[in-house]
This record gives sequence, structure tokens and C-alpha cells, in this order.
Amino acid sequence: MPDRLDPDGALALVTGAGGGIGAALAVALARRGARLALVDRDAEGLEATRAALGNRAETSLHALDLTDPEPRDALPAAVEAAHGTAPALLVNNAGIAHGGAFEELDAATFDRVMAVNFDAPVRLVRAFLPRMRALPQARIVLVSSLFGLIAPPGQSAYSASKFALRGFGEALRHELAASSVGVTLVHPGGVRTAIARDALLPPGADRAEAAARAKDFERNLRLAPQKAAEIIVEGALRRAPRVLVGGDAKLISLIQRLAPAGHWRLVERLMARKPAGGPE
Repeated sequence: MPDRLDPDGALALVTGAGGGIGAALAVALARRGARLALVDRDAEGLEATRAALGNRAETSLHALDLTDPEPRDALPAAVEAAHGTAPALLVNNAGIAHGGAFEELDAATFDRVMAVNFDAPVRLVRAFLPRMRALPQARIVLVSSLFGLIAPPGQSAYSASKFALRGFGEALRHELAASSVGVTLVHPGGVRTAIARDALLPPGADRAEAAARAKDFERNLRLAPQKAAEIIVEGALRRAPRVLVGGDAKLISLIQRLAPAGHWRLVERLMARKPAGGPE
């Protein structure tokens, strides 16, 4: 098997492609000659991504909620009808966040985060994997998070979903080791997207206070989505088992490994000192 996956002419399916990292992934893949099946619940966002691509790639748009079983289960057939093949790259990027401590979160909010961030990728892998096995080479990309390596306060559901995705991906990688399908786990650090501003809030939450917290959190979102996408795509194409995106992800991963039980105090100090500034 080649050391590097060839994207030229290959089909890549990207979820969460209506903005942020997902839209940047679409552009990065199109630049390398890939065909694209783009998925997002935001139909207008998908159209904006296609407009940004110009005529660089054969592209199909699939506007659907990945937690809705009927359109999600119909997606493999829709993709093959549009492109005549299964994806050689299945990039599970879609995700949502929440605000509030565990005791503030209602069960519906917690479950929604788990459904989008963990259950949907698992179900997409289950649906597409048999088709991907028929290809000469293929790759499943699971976008976890820095918060799939550490679990800060106020991120109970989000970290639970991203740790779960990490565990699923590591087990799946071992199971598929002798096959033509590989798995790349991705842990982005602070990337400049709207995920904090769009976070789900518990019932009765103070919107002004939540907005202030999101603004403060965004001080640490410094890496441009375009740069993050380049790192992710290159990691997937070179068949990397794990990709840490950004200097903060690399540093905090190291701190967590050196101090498994006491790393949070060190990370908290690091985040408090980090200046608000431009991109890395």
C-alpha cells in the first residue's frame, strides 16, 4: 500500500462543511484535486462553501441534520448516486459545544451534544465502512478536540463526546490495521471558529453572561481555520494515526502526559497568561 493517499480524483465526504474548519477542509481538498460530498444542516452555509470552491471540484451538497435517522441513513445512496463511488476520505468534522456546568445542563442539551459529536460519526462510519472497504485505499478521519485529551470544567458533555470519539477511533484503527481502510484521529486546539458563540445553553441561562464567557474563551482561539485544515488534510493523506493541530494542542498534550492527574492547574495558568492576539 502506498505511504500516501492520493486525493486526485478521489471522493471526500466532509461533515460540518457549511463553515469553519469544514469549509476550509473542502477548499484544501479541492485544491488537491479531490471531488467533494459536503454535508451540513445549514443549506446556506453549504452554498457559500460551494461558491468559495468556484469550479475547482465536482461537488454535491447534502443539507441534513446528522441526528435525523432517515436522511442520515439515506446519505450513502445519495452520495453514490451523485458521484458513482463511495468516499475514499470520510471526514467526520461536524460538532457542537455547550455552555454551563454539568448540574446546569438539562438532559436534552447533554444528549444533543453526544448525538452530534459522537453518535452521528459512529453511525456514518457504520454506514460507509462496507463501501469504503471495496476501494483500493481509504481513510476515516475523526475530528475530536483538545478537549478529547483534557477535560476542563464547564465542558462535561463536550469532553465526554470527544473522549468517546477518541476511544472509538483508536479501537477502530486497531481493528482495521490489516485492511485498506485507515483511521486518523484529529485533536485541534484553539481554532478561530464560531463554535463558542454558537454553543448550546441550558434553560434559564443568562445570555449576556454566556456571551461574555464565550468572548473570553475566544481569546484562545487563534489558529486560522485554513491553516488547521491544511494540517488535518496533510495528516490524513500521509496516513498519520493522530494529528495534533496547533502549538497549544501539542503543548497541552505534552503537559497532560507528564502530569496525568495534576495537569489542569498547569493548563489553567497557561490559558490565563496567553495573550489575546493574532493568528499563530
